[in-house]
Amino acid sequence: MIDIGLTHTSELLVTNDVTAEVMGSGDMPVLATPAMMALMENAAMLAVASHLPEGYTTVGGHIEASHLRPSKVGDKITATAHLIKVDGKKMEFKVIAHCQEAVIGEGTHLRFMVEREKFLDRI
Repeated sequence: MIDIGLTHTSELLVTNDVTAEVMGSGDMPVLATPAMMALMENAAMLAVASHLPEGYTTVGGHIEASHLRPSKVGDKITATAHLIKVDGKKMEFKVIAHCQEAVIGEGTHLRFMVEREKFLDRI
């Protein structure tokens, strides 16, 4: 059973590799929105990973987030995911990203619990 309230915080140092200009989502040397959203997904994945049955994992199904402020190369970004709803194999998270104390992004993320082998066999 996966309990509502599980949480995890993931961290990322902004390097040139995760800037908008390198990732192709923009043309400035700031944190790319896709990199921020990937960090949010990582936090959600890790929030429940150790609570899943043997042989199971989660996959992202939907993410909706606002990128509110830019972050420069050298900044440390944290993203925290809070499990707020469980409906069978569907899990909903509130996600929020910070640079120091400032909120730089927030939104919601859906993940689905899947049996790893069966999932890969269907590809």
